[in-house]
Amino acid sequence: MNPSIRAQARAVQYENRENTKGFCESIRLMKSVCRLAIVDPNDATRAALKHLLLGIDIVWLEAECSRYEFFTDVVMQTQPDIALVAIDSDPAQGLAIVARVMQELPTCSVLVVSGSTEGSVILQAMRNGAKEFLNYPLRLEDFLAALHRIQQIHGLREGESEVRSSQIYTIAGAAGGVGCTSLAVNLACILAQVPSNSVAVLDLDLSLGDADVWLDIIPDYTIQDVAENITRLDYALLKRSLTKHECGAFLLPRPIHMEEATPINPEELRRVITLLKATFTHLIIDVSKNFGSLELAAMRSSDLILLVGQLDLPGLRNVVRLLQFFDRQEGIAEKVKVVINRLGLEETQISLTKAVETIGREIFWQLPNDYATMVESRNNGVPLITQAPKSKLTKSIQQLAQAIDKSSSSETPDEPKKSKSLFRFLSSGSSK
Repeated sequence: MNPSIRAQARAVQYENRENTKGFCESIRLMKSVCRLAIVDPNDATRAALKHLLLGIDIVWLEAECSRYEFFTDVVMQTQPDIALVAIDSDPAQGLAIVARVMQELPTCSVLVVSGSTEGSVILQAMRNGAKEFLNYPLRLEDFLAALHRIQQIHGLREGESEVRSSQIYTIAGAAGGVGCTSLAVNLACILAQVPSNSVAVLDLDLSLGDADVWLDIIPDYTIQDVAENITRLDYALLKRSLTKHECGAFLLPRPIHMEEATPINPEELRRVITLLKATFTHLIIDVSKNFGSLELAAMRSSDLILLVGQLDLPGLRNVVRLLQFFDRQEGIAEKVKVVINRLGLEETQISLTKAVETIGREIFWQLPNDYATMVESRNNGVPLITQAPKSKLTKSIQQLAQAIDKSSSSETPDEPKKSKSLFRFLSSGSSK
């Protein structure tokens, strides 16, 4: 089949695929979504706003209005959490409606959207009661940030649970075969055991990624489908590309065929990550060893980067090289934590003391060697939490998950066992 025809066919199939699971999950999340009403007399810009909002799982578009003079009535009837007012069609009327909404429904937070950057307009909007002022064209990242600020400062309606901010972890390897994918997949499966968590894994090793093998998943869609539909990507389309494992974690895998050159650039990747971040409490990204523009974009979007290595000379040398490389990259170095995998693999390993001297920083976490258990888990396509829940390796990854999961403040992490040779490696936690 002609590649272009195949791509078009896949796009049509992708568009029309039923998403019953996604719909049911959206219903489950309704208690924590923000109900929103918009007003914009301009049909084109209002349609663009609707397209953006309908792609966000934590937003429920309660009502839309094309006339400023009717919007107060709409707000009073629907009682939304947020009123989004686009003022460019008539700034005077738009600003006036901001004041009226705040007067009639003080519990509603007003968010103003405008192409204007004049200080007087922004000041008047704030004086009239607007909580946020965003520039048009409205970017998804800016809207989500404003939404989060409104929820933090002003809270949600009484009786509703707070929408948790998402955490993004990138797992990077200092060499091939050091256990990045095994850590990414098993960390995701462990985090997914917490009922309040929703977890996704993004396999960004576009050529040789094998996260699907670790989970024994045969995906219907991959990141290739996302790339082919990037111009019209929204939450609904993205969610259809995800495959859910029985442990609760979702996976967006790499392309099926190596000849499929994924035309995704860093900006498009950031959009994918933003949409995943809007839906899941945890996103884990397994990157390739290229450390090119895509990998760096993922790292800059992350809250934490776990750099995985082993206690051998090539591995430690690469850890040093990568740390030096990250130091030259904006927004990356301060997020990097070193993880040593397969500790105790053999007696000829370099000592922890020598490793710290070599890399010039403390080791954030150590994972014990349990090769037989890990190989059995991989070959069976069963995560460690199911295959070997009581193994030392599983326990260590559970402790790591607790240590890095800042949102689980109600849970106290188990303290990892220490020894005299640790040099306070674990005492620094994630505060460094």
